[in-house]
Amino acid sequence: MLKNFRNSMLVLCITAYLAVFWTSPAMAGLIGSRLSNETRFTQERQFEIHKIQRALENQVVTDKLSAYGLKSDEIKDKITHMNDDQIHLLAQASDSVLAGGDGVGAAIGVLIIVLLVILIIKLLNKDIIIR
Repeated sequence: MLKNFRNSMLVLCITAYLAVFWTSPAMAGLIGSRLSNETRFTQERQFEIHKIQRALENQVVTDKLSAYGLKSDEIKDKITHMNDDQIHLLAQASDSVLAGGDGVGAAIGVLIIVLLVILIIKLLNKDIIIR
């Protein structure tokens, strides 16, 4: 009886020690300087324009715009004359283009996972029965 009580108290003490005293160290560092509003807006605009230009490098987008009769010089000229709202809207639309994929990659990933599960089950000498 005393041995069981001693073991359970030991487990309780170790658990309390790990829960209370075993913490991660505090991280310290310098805080970056804040930009003025005007600088921040120009940097956001430049970032969004860069995102749009990356999307325009995509072959599908280039083919589609050339089908509409637009050349790359005309596109760059139109982008520089857009206001901030139009740039932001186009940058959001370009995010989905840069994400890319039509679901084929996800389907291949699911297929690979299913095949790995079947392989593991077979290696464990288990039978797969589909009814």
